[in-house]
Amino acid sequence: MNVELSSKQFRRLLDLVYIGNWILNSTRGDQRFPDYDEVESLLFGRALDEGMTALAEDLDGEIVPSHAFVEGGIHEVIVEYENNVFFDILAEELARRDMDHADIDESNYTELASRIETYIAEFEEYGTEHICVEFES
Repeated sequence: MNVELSSKQFRRLLDLVYIGNWILNSTRGDQRFPDYDEVESLLFGRALDEGMTALAEDLDGEIVPSHAFVEGGIHEVIVEYENNVFFDILAEELARRDMDHADIDESNYTELASRIETYIAEFEEYGTEHICVEFES
C-alpha cells in the first residue's frame, strides 16, 4: 500500500500515531499491544528516512519517537484531552449518582443533561476546588 503525503501531512500523521499509541499503551505496563508499537516504530523510522532526524531515534535497535518529539508539546495536547474527558466523566457520574443511578430514558434524560451541565459549569469555574470526599471510618 502506498499513500502520498506532503511533509506537513506526514508530520501530522506522526502526531496522530503517537497520540493513538499513547492512549492504547501508556497504562498497560507489560500488557502493551505490540502491533501498535510496531506501526509507530515503522512510521518514525520513515521519518528518519525522510530526513526528519529530530523526530525519531534508535533506542536499543528500535526506532522510537525522539526525546525532542516527546518533549515538544505533544503531551500538552494529551493532557488537555485527558482533563476534558476527566471532567466530562466526573460530571456524568455525579449526575447519575444524584439520580440514584436510575436507568436513563426519554423521561429523565433532560434532568440528567441539566445536572451534567450544572457540574460542567462548576468545574469550568472552580476546577476541583469545591469537591469534597467524605471517608467512612
